[in-house]
Amino acid sequence: MSFRIAVVLLLMFGLVRLSATESIPEQPKSEVSIPGYIEAIADSEDDTERIQTIIDSGVGSIRFGKGTFKLSKPLEIRLDEVGFTSLHGDGVARLEMNGAGPAVRFIGTHGGTAAPHTVKEDVWEQQRTPLMDGIEIVGTHADANGVEAKGTMQLTLSRLTIRKCRHAVHLIDRNRNVILSECHLYENSGIGVFLDHLNLHQINICNCHISYNQQGGVVSLDSEIRNLQIGTCDIEGNMGDESAPPSANVHIDGSNSSIGEVAIIGCTIQHAHDAVESANIRIDGTGNPLTFTDETRHGHITIADNILSDVQFNIDLKHCRGVTITGNTIWKGYTCDLRMNDCKDVILASNVFDRNPRYHYSDGSQATLGLLIEDCQDCVLNANMITGTNHEIAAVQMRNCDRMNVTNNTILEYGRCGLLLENVTRSRVSDCLFGSDGEPECSIELKECDQYMLRDNYISAPVLGAENATKD
Repeated sequence: MSFRIAVVLLLMFGLVRLSATESIPEQPKSEVSIPGYIEAIADSEDDTERIQTIIDSGVGSIRFGKGTFKLSKPLEIRLDEVGFTSLHGDGVARLEMNGAGPAVRFIGTHGGTAAPHTVKEDVWEQQRTPLMDGIEIVGTHADANGVEAKGTMQLTLSRLTIRKCRHAVHLIDRNRNVILSECHLYENSGIGVFLDHLNLHQINICNCHISYNQQGGVVSLDSEIRNLQIGTCDIEGNMGDESAPPSANVHIDGSNSSIGEVAIIGCTIQHAHDAVESANIRIDGTGNPLTFTDETRHGHITIADNILSDVQFNIDLKHCRGVTITGNTIWKGYTCDLRMNDCKDVILASNVFDRNPRYHYSDGSQATLGLLIEDCQDCVLNANMITGTNHEIAAVQMRNCDRMNVTNNTILEYGRCGLLLENVTRSRVSDCLFGSDGEPECSIELKECDQYMLRDNYISAPVLGAENATKD
């Protein structure tokens, strides 16, 4: 009896549910607009004006939906007018730049330094920390750039992909406290990160891939740069072919201004040796004259714990002062691994300059390697491993140098000569190990040297020229 009652109740409940369902009309989908959200329109030819309108509304946080947004001219973010602004793409939005100039231009009015008392109140209340994150920019115009910024305070660019543009990130005029992180700056016809006629103190470039930009990876020209940190990046192939002008993966030129306080740490920087005068790290520390000193060499530079290979010059320093080069693994410098000219107070310590036969594919065996140090003063070379150079003169060449302290280095398989000292004065070579399995002409050669010390070295071939030099 109870079973029948249960069945009847279930049938009655089902009929009630069905009737209730049939009696409720279907509700239309909500068309609620989310402020700052921009949806991609599949057949749109130009999205510039509708995006610019939303920027100018001052909504602040702008989020792009999935799809491609086509631009015919730059999106300008005038921070003093629109206030705090951030652009977000969540990795699914593309800005296609079909016109000249940057896809996005940040314009601020900060004219001070990084010191708090120089930052005006309107910068803190309207402009600080403009953000751009998770967006791809693709250029279709020959003069299209990715992102440009001037007058900003705490600009933060993260998780961007910028390709097929001219310059990917272009910083001009004056900026302070810039962060560029987790970005892919790839296959642009110009420069990856371009510091161009810029006054900039405090910039961090970290955890980025900066590759195949034809005029350089990170480049500073005609700019006053301080506190530049480049860390844990992969920076590769940022130069053209053999017909292109010389460029470098990292090129910092202080002439016409000054550079200093630079750290390049924990990066893989390499390719390509076919380009003329190609370099992984090229720094010219020449600074503008100052009234209180005759010294024109700027510096305070650290190059540490990097992997460097496959260019004409792995490290190329000119007119630098106060440089630490330590803990790097370096190979396949086709002209030489290190070139230093007119540098002072440089420490070159605990680096590996190697020739590994496993890298002799293609023309790898033709890389000359070696160190070329000219017109330098007061430098220390300590505990470096220098192996397998292929230079017809010497593995390490020093010319016109003074007060050089060369200690505890291991120089192996060096061909003709391990160490050449030419017109070197007041210098010391001690506790080094020279060994070569071939038939070297000499371990050490001295030419026109004066006031030098050779002590406690292990040599596998003679020392030439010591009889014609003046010992201390």
